Order: sequence, then structure tokens, then C-alpha cells
Amino acid sequence: MEGRATSKYLRVSPQKARLVVDLIRGKAAGEALNILRFTKKRVSSEVAKILHSAISNAEQKAENLDVDRLVVTRAYVNEGPRAKRIRPAPMGRAYRYQRRMSHITLVVEDQEE
Repeated sequence: MEGRATSKYLRVSPQKARLVVDLIRGKAAGEALNILRFTKKRVSSEVAKILHSAISNAEQKAENLDVDRLVVTRAYVNEGPRAKRIRPAPMGRAYRYQRRMSHITLVVEDQEE
């Protein structure tokens, strides 16, 4: 049985989010939560929330699901919209920069033994 969870418009750049998501792809759900707990990146707590949601969604779909056998089969980060901002610059000028956003999707599935 499959459990899927998505978080959209997360205020972190996709490049930084992919560093954390790549750590848990293919790992068991419990092991992935431990990895996220000890990862010193700001986005790791958000990815842990998404993983908890995916596990809960899988539990809701199946009655006799063993949570210990869940594996993170797909984990990917897509780029969201960019918010354009202005930074004051010398001599009355302004520099434009972009705040990037991410859409993170995690899929956990029951691993057959």
C-alpha cells in the first residue's frame, strides 16, 4: 500500500531541499526519520513532517499495515514559483533578487519480503 504526502510553496530553495531529500530516498521510514532528526539543515524538520504525513496516509489506506516495513520509494523536490524582491543598493539604485520556493513530495510503500 502506498502513502503519499506533498508540501507546496515551502520557503527553501530546491537546491538546498534536494540535499536533504537525497539522504532518505530508498531508506526504511524509521531509518529516514532518524536521519532527518540528526541532519543539521533547516529544511530537515519540514521533510520529517512530510514523511510523518505520508506514513499516516499509508496507515489510513490499509487496515493491517506494518509501519516498520514502509520504505521511502520516491522522494523528489520540484521548483515552485519565485518571489521577486528588491534589495537597496548604493546611490539610490536597487538590486533585484529571487526568493525560491519548493514543492516536496514523498511516497512510502509497503516493502514485500
